[in-house]
Amino acid sequence: MSAGSGAGPDAAARVSGSASDRLAEARELLAAHPVADGHNDLPWALRQQVRYDLDRMDIGADQTGALHTDLARLRAGGVGAQFWSVYVPAELTGDDAVSATLEQIDVVDQLLERYAGDLAPALTADDMETARKEGRIASLKGAEGGHSINNSLATLRALHTLGVRYMTLTHNSNNDWADSATDEPGVGGLSAFGRLVVREMNRSGMLVDLSHVAATTMRDALDATAAPVIFSHSSARAVCGHPRNIPDDVLERLPANGGVAMATFVPKFILPAAVEWTDRADENMRAHGLHHLDTTPRAMEIHRAFEAANPRPIATAATVADHLDHMREAAGIDHIGIGGDYDGTAFTPAGLDDVAGYPNLIAELLHRGWSRPDLAKLTWSNAVRVLRDAEAVARDLTSRTAPSNATPDSVDAPGV
Repeated sequence: MSAGSGAGPDAAARVSGSASDRLAEARELLAAHPVADGHNDLPWALRQQVRYDLDRMDIGADQTGALHTDLARLRAGGVGAQFWSVYVPAELTGDDAVSATLEQIDVVDQLLERYAGDLAPALTADDMETARKEGRIASLKGAEGGHSINNSLATLRALHTLGVRYMTLTHNSNNDWADSATDEPGVGGLSAFGRLVVREMNRSGMLVDLSHVAATTMRDALDATAAPVIFSHSSARAVCGHPRNIPDDVLERLPANGGVAMATFVPKFILPAAVEWTDRADENMRAHGLHHLDTTPRAMEIHRAFEAANPRPIATAATVADHLDHMREAAGIDHIGIGGDYDGTAFTPAGLDDVAGYPNLIAELLHRGWSRPDLAKLTWSNAVRVLRDAEAVARDLTSRTAPSNATPDSVDAPGV
């Protein structure tokens, strides 16, 4: 099935021209149509490494070796908008999760104030376009994991007021109302309260993010939502069979929904050979008493020692392009984007080592015959459009519905 526009690229038919010419063309394209990236975990890295001390870890200076992200490399990568993840781990629950999420929101606000010449606060699609015209990087916030709201729709609305413009319904574990892709089935997708969460997100204008969730949750959310959804950092399950990726039947529903699936760069989600290797690397981290997502200097020393003894399979920009080719075929060019997950993973593909690497991916897609108008949709306009569409749904719903104060106990109890 092809939902793409026109004939679409053929990964087997390569466009002639030198690699340096394609890279120059990629940079030229990104100057006009920069990357709107769906997911970057810099705020959590700042918490882990320096407890938010921005003097000790100044992204206005070169942070190569410590972080995937700094301002100069964002500029070199052609990034024009970034959803900064205000992630907290699922091990934090209840009010502790809410407080940590507020701290994550606060550090993003500190970054925006400290680097106002480079980073522009963005709450709307219009803000994204204004920032692009000003030559600044539009900065939005995305909460990663529904545990961040502690089962409170009022807390959800408060996060929106504080600038959060998407929420990932789960992280790596289930919550009380939604099943995760990497946990055992709990409620079978979304509970009744979970469907209310989706509808309240629609009403506020917060994008429903379906990365990390079980396929059952993806389908339930698509059934429940009145607004387009996103996958802020997920790739194609048909290309790499990891449960964090998107099945074809879900990709094929995106045109009717209007949503956007943003391909991630995490090797264990995109390269089949990397899945088993990463499982062993994660087990090695746990044996040292560390979380597998830890990227502190000590954790990275342990990662590098394991890698030296156990050479890892290497993903490349071509690996990501294989996913984008498939996602384009299944969902269509209007429904795909990019969500690198930088500073949220210990390992990155060769050529996409950090946020300066996006031109290498665009050059690979040019090599495969992707047109400039289609690449402009991938990098920029699809992300802007999906937020604009969610804003329109929110205006309609707030004009005719009241906010909900339901709780899981009030709607998920047997017989209710």
